[in-house]
Amino acid sequence: MNQLVRQLSQQEQLNFLLTNRIPRRLATQFMGWFSRIESPLLTRCSIALWRLFAGDLDLEEAQTQQFNSLQACFTRELKRGARTVDTHPDIVTSPCDAIVGARGRIMGTTLFQAKGFPYELSDLIPDPALQEQYRDGVFVTLRLTSGMYHRFHAPADCTLQRIIYISGDTWNVNPIALKRIERLYCKNERAVLPLETGHADSALCLVPVAAILVASIKLHCLDTALDMNYRGPQRLNCNVSLRKGDELGYFQHGSTIILFASGNHQFRPDTETGSRIQMGQALLQRHAGADHFPPTPKTA
Repeated sequence: MNQLVRQLSQQEQLNFLLTNRIPRRLATQFMGWFSRIESPLLTRCSIALWRLFAGDLDLEEAQTQQFNSLQACFTRELKRGARTVDTHPDIVTSPCDAIVGARGRIMGTTLFQAKGFPYELSDLIPDPALQEQYRDGVFVTLRLTSGMYHRFHAPADCTLQRIIYISGDTWNVNPIALKRIERLYCKNERAVLPLETGHADSALCLVPVAAILVASIKLHCLDTALDMNYRGPQRLNCNVSLRKGDELGYFQHGSTIILFASGNHQFRPDTETGSRIQMGQALLQRHAGADHFPPTPKTA
């Protein structure tokens, strides 16, 4: 048993060193360039290697299994009907396919990326009004692995009128790094998407966080991708109405989305930490008398 523990510890250390001690910006830029090369043969070979080392790539639900580039595979669309969206008006659905990470109540304005690693809303979201809006609210971290479906969708009927973009680093956001690097999400490139639902007691906000090999967030309401080459304004205006399940955008690779909700939301019982969830499945339920939340912090 002690030998197994030592082996796992060594594997974690190697993973951490390989993904976080390399030149992250250069690796991400290279991956961006490489993934855009249009060559069916090169793409097939790359996907085979990806499957060999990552092991979680499943293309059975993809609209097509023939790709001209690795980026086309990363950003693939699903077959019609591959996901079912819970349409109940009091249900907030998962915006993406993911593994449920840390979740729970926000303690004032403090939340957790992993056990023992707190951070402040102000460090993640540079908007005082939003910080107050989610004081004592709830949060859930949704981790998209490299092989998962990378598109994300509206978790409720809503409008999106502004986007806040924060440039930053490209640390890996896997569980090993989350246990070792404080305030990791607050260091990385990210976008803040306040979603107006039309209900005063149902505020929602998505924060897609980029990571190594991924630093590109494409939102359909913007003409340009938000990535390391972006030099535009930090605050971008838009005006788009979305039905629950409508596509908002996609990552170029796997990463993380943090979902915030006002304090009168409850977690659905089948969304335990470490569980897998698909886009469209019930994640939270709005309830005026909600007084029960799972303990914080928890981590995948």
